[in-house]
Amino acid sequence: QVQLVESGGGSVQAGGSLRLSCAASGRTFRLRGMAWFRQAPGKERDFVAAISWSGGSTYYADSVKGRFTISGDNAKNTVYLHMNSLKAEDTAVYYCAGRELRVGVRPSDYDYWGQGTQVTVSS
Repeated sequence: QVQLVESGGGSVQAGGSLRLSCAASGRTFRLRGMAWFRQAPGKERDFVAAISWSGGSTYYADSVKGRFTISGDNAKNTVYLHMNSLKAEDTAVYYCAGRELRVGVRPSDYDYWGQGTQVTVSS
């Protein structure tokens, strides 16, 4: 079993920055791809960014490209999401996800999920 725990959420003003962390524990050797998704009230869970451990490749949704950066620290089994130039439309619960295959962009692609952390951007 793999456990994922997100942290770092909070409330910021538009234009501000936050760094989210996702700590993985358990059978972490099973993980090949990691990602961040987000879900606003009444909306679908949307892809934000993903990273492949083996190749180091990263992927971003168009809405966050150039503003968000996903990175990983393999020694700490931790994935980060650096969020800059935050906008009100970035407000959502952010979820960390992991899969045993390489990265995907659909929620159904992923095998493990964290509990989510709230990010609120005030305009």
